[in-house]
Amino acid sequence: MACRTTAGAADYLVAGLTMLEYRGYDSAGLAVSAADGSTAVFRTTQRVNALHDLAKAWGGPSLGGIGIGHTRWATHGGVRVANAHPHQDCLRRLSVVHNGIIDNAPHLRAELQQLGHVFQSDVDSEVICHLVEDALATTGDLLEAVNRTVQQLTGSWAIVVLDGETRRMVAAAHRSPLLVAHSDRGMFLASDVSAIADWVDEFHILDDGDVVEVSDDLVWLRDGVAVDAPDPIASPTQTSGRRLDAGDHMASEIDEQPEAAARVLNDIGSLIANGALWRGLGLPRFDRLRVVACGTSLHAGQVIGAGLSKLGGLAHSVVVASEAAGSVVEPGTLTLAISQSGETADVLRAIEESPPGAPVLALVNNAHSTLARKVGSVLVCPAGPEVGVAATKTFVCQVLMGAGLVISALVASGRMSQTTARALVDDLAQTPERLAAAADSARLALPGVIQDVRSANGFIFLGRGAAVPYAAEGALKLKELTYRWAEAYPAGELKHGPLALVEDGTPVVVVDDADPRLVGNIAEVSARGGRILTIGQPGSRIEVPLSKHSPCGPLEAVVPLQLLALNLAADLGFDVDKPRNLAKSVTVD
Repeated sequence: MACRTTAGAADYLVAGLTMLEYRGYDSAGLAVSAADGSTAVFRTTQRVNALHDLAKAWGGPSLGGIGIGHTRWATHGGVRVANAHPHQDCLRRLSVVHNGIIDNAPHLRAELQQLGHVFQSDVDSEVICHLVEDALATTGDLLEAVNRTVQQLTGSWAIVVLDGETRRMVAAAHRSPLLVAHSDRGMFLASDVSAIADWVDEFHILDDGDVVEVSDDLVWLRDGVAVDAPDPIASPTQTSGRRLDAGDHMASEIDEQPEAAARVLNDIGSLIANGALWRGLGLPRFDRLRVVACGTSLHAGQVIGAGLSKLGGLAHSVVVASEAAGSVVEPGTLTLAISQSGETADVLRAIEESPPGAPVLALVNNAHSTLARKVGSVLVCPAGPEVGVAATKTFVCQVLMGAGLVISALVASGRMSQTTARALVDDLAQTPERLAAAADSARLALPGVIQDVRSANGFIFLGRGAAVPYAAEGALKLKELTYRWAEAYPAGELKHGPLALVEDGTPVVVVDDADPRLVGNIAEVSARGGRILTIGQPGSRIEVPLSKHSPCGPLEAVVPLQLLALNLAADLGFDVDKPRNLAKSVTVD
């Protein structure tokens, strides 16, 4: 993040970085102009709030209104102050913050060291400072120096360079999100509009290859050629004043799921059964679906794909985005790219490598994200801001939006009658009520469950058919928050290896959607001493009101699975909003 204001840059930066801390919280730092013409640098391996204390304790010249800041998720180099951003050049004139990965950093570092540059960190980002330092010595102009520098880089970057001597500021972007905005408060740059939405009414987005000088009159270079700034986009009104240090985001976002589900259904409910939702996307008829996603979004995609096959008899495949390279896209295939942030690097790369002209539909929670801008058709989930690193309400919204899409597409293509579609929509309309009831049931049962399993080192999650993605999502949540190993399997696979993991007391969580084959699987686990926790049909340890006809499968079971992970992590003393080693938006490959 960066700002150019009349005063108080440190306050703006800390406030903005607090909103961005979900992207990475291994370390944080600021570089702020000072009254004597110097640049004050503050860095910490603590959380963003520590920067506020460091700035307040500053005993040097008064701090000014120009500065840059960064909160880091470590990719290169360990978590230590020297590796925190901003980084500086040899002369301490230039300060740089960078999101992304510089793939050719080792080669550039070796060349720069041979030229006499001394590095202070282990991170790839520091090469940018020294490259700009050399280019500035040659050109005498910061904008040109940054433009020359990015031409030497390979990889991904969102960069802001602050010249402490001239107070000029230049930004550049390539395959990493960056936006710039102007208001009566000043100029602001950020990787996510949520950081600055309280202070600006509109913003401009940097495209790949853009280099921009941030002054009262933006100087915009695109591939080295001066162009007019792109048309501005209206800034969204902040709907949540919660800050990351509140410590209760995931719990709140779980509670918001019935409301979020209702928003989805209110938005698209009337457009499903008549096929209008699909027709409004302007996409061609398709005969098979290819889902590309990561993590929780991948599980949502598995649910959506299974619903399409069950309801319409159409083939689907689910591809892990990081492994999508080289996958075959057959004629008549629609690719559904799912990403909560719309900035997931692996998903973006997978879409870039798709066959030219092949139809792609993005399902995102951010209409202005990179993914939304790169594809021709977009469905936006109205989940609202999700700050907790472990996805919850966005998963539910993705599943419901995907189910509506599938039904609408089948109606529009003549593969489903409107009568059948209306019955399915009527069933979906009960989802918010069922989600709320599932939460109530889980909260009653979980204290005893947590007591039973808190000492366990590992868990197995099982499901059959439509329940398998939910078992996988439950295992993922437990891993993310409790740091216990947790593996999910189709229950029929137990005898093909996973049963060897079961010993006396091993917790085995079963998403029980009344598939009759589960009875035998549960017996097999019990015979080996496994501790069974069933979630689902009446008689389960945690009973959940499941629909027998929902195109989403046992969606409501995800709420107890989320609460199990959250409550066990809290009982073990872990910070559920900031799980170790993880970040909300994975913007690097």
